Amino acid sequence: MAEIRAVLVDPDAPARLALGGVPAPSPDSSQAVVRVAAISLNRGEVNRAQAAEAGFNPGWDLAGTVERAAADGSGPAEGARVVGLKSSGAWAENVAVPTVALAELPDNVSFAEAATLPVAGLTALYALEMGGNLLGRTVLVTGASGGAGDFALRLGRLSGGRVVALVRRAEHEPIAREAGADEVAVGDGAKAAAGFGPYDLILDSVGGPVLGEALSMLAPEGTCVAFGGSASYGVTFDVRDFYLTGGAKVHGFILFHEVLSRPASVGLARLASLVSDGRLAPRVEVEASWTEVGPVAKRLLDRGFTGKAVLHVAG
Repeated sequence: MAEIRAVLVDPDAPARLALGGVPAPSPDSSQAVVRVAAISLNRGEVNRAQAAEAGFNPGWDLAGTVERAAADGSGPAEGARVVGLKSSGAWAENVAVPTVALAELPDNVSFAEAATLPVAGLTALYALEMGGNLLGRTVLVTGASGGAGDFALRLGRLSGGRVVALVRRAEHEPIAREAGADEVAVGDGAKAAAGFGPYDLILDSVGGPVLGEALSMLAPEGTCVAFGGSASYGVTFDVRDFYLTGGAKVHGFILFHEVLSRPASVGLARLASLVSDGRLAPRVEVEASWTEVGPVAKRLLDRGFTGKAVLHVAG
């Protein structure tokens, strides 16, 4: 069987990630084969690689060109420029992608921009939708300097919300304001943002004490969407304060469950259109060749940059 290059777990490599060889994809009838041009890194998949077996091929985000259209006639045609989402295995030269997870790209959207959209962009888009009509409502985004947080600020502002960013370091305040934050709270805990609340919608990727504090800041009928735990997965909160708020809700969000009812293809097309129109500008902090995947992933784990890291897949 023909072999292609891919990013694989290598225990001896930086961040346990390096290029290796895997069999070429064998798509089913509802999958298109994409020649990958760019990928982006997310903390979740890089963390997963730290415990995965040697030889595992990770990766969620990809952008490239359809090399072989799906046999069932669904999805983009051969030659189409696309962005796509996979539950694993996106970091390879050629990838079989379900057509429900592919969207065509406008000509003026680069592969680098597109590669940032699947996990970070869709998470922000679908999490914000949990709050319903945000026009004139107050939204708190914790972990606002990260990839999904940056998208949440930008999309929340586009949705008409009053958006508050919570960042840990003062030097991240200008980044949050550039992304669209109306207010920026700086601190290790959510209490730093209490003065800007209460909040109709909270998007939390931090977990731990931040989430516990944030739950007490919900407005009546408010919703907290929890989609990460970069600080801690254990949370303690005052349940009496929570239920006395009245109608407050917590939604446990994992993207690969959400796309079962809201296909990635639909959300990705919306995001790509916003980028094409100039209304959404993904913040790419690091661009490099995928041969540098290990060092770049190590920087991500060490919080060496904010925003998104995009790697270009050489032919």
